[in-house]
Amino acid sequence: MSAAPLLTLDLRELRLGGTPILHALQIAPPLRAWTAVVGPNGAGKSTLLRALAGLLPFDGTLQLQGRAWDQWPARERARQLAWLGQNETSADELAALDVAMLGRLPHQAWLAPASAADHAAVERAMRQTQSWDWRARPLAQLSGGERQRVLLARALAVESPLLLMDEPLAHLDPPHQSDWVHIVRQRVADGCTVVSVLHELNIALQADRVVVMDAGRIVHQGAPHDTATHTALQQVFQQRLSIFQIGDRWVALNA
Repeated sequence: MSAAPLLTLDLRELRLGGTPILHALQIAPPLRAWTAVVGPNGAGKSTLLRALAGLLPFDGTLQLQGRAWDQWPARERARQLAWLGQNETSADELAALDVAMLGRLPHQAWLAPASAADHAAVERAMRQTQSWDWRARPLAQLSGGERQRVLLARALAVESPLLLMDEPLAHLDPPHQSDWVHIVRQRVADGCTVVSVLHELNIALQADRVVVMDAGRIVHQGAPHDTATHTALQQVFQQRLSIFQIGDRWVALNA
């Protein structure tokens, strides 16, 4: 029997400013796997991820480890789920190391200094994202891609069993996008459950599971090699792409 998912969402409706954004849907990302959420602009991908992270109110239920979201103390919850949002900003005067150290706050007592374990976790995360060398530099001196790698290090430093990332490849060049895939694969191998919203379909097709969205609904959930997944992708992108297998990978090309 497969293990129960860490996070389950049963949503009836989510409105923003009175406008319905998400409609009835259910999602429970598989345990110790990478789930990629894809779909056209305006499909509701980022809103879905924010609902999964407990950042938006909605009509429905959200459970973490089988326990209602609002029954978790905030600090405990923050140790269970790490979040990397889209176009996140931090104080430009903060050094990269201090930004990454923010990921350790859920593990620290109020106003307590960072422990040796905190420093070790942050160094591991910054070395993973290849941002350790500029740890003393303020964010204002970093490029967009460098800032993104520091923010990713902050999320990794939480060392949580759940990692949710919205457009984590923003500003990253292709080699560092490949590095990100390697990091995700390593986190999954270590037992983490990862959910990411991606525009990069060729990277999304390397995930363990693909969630296809359109018009505020989940229209398909399946493996990247499933024909039904390919059909759903082609439908939501209006038949403007073709999907091929090259070696052991699937790739999406403009039709």
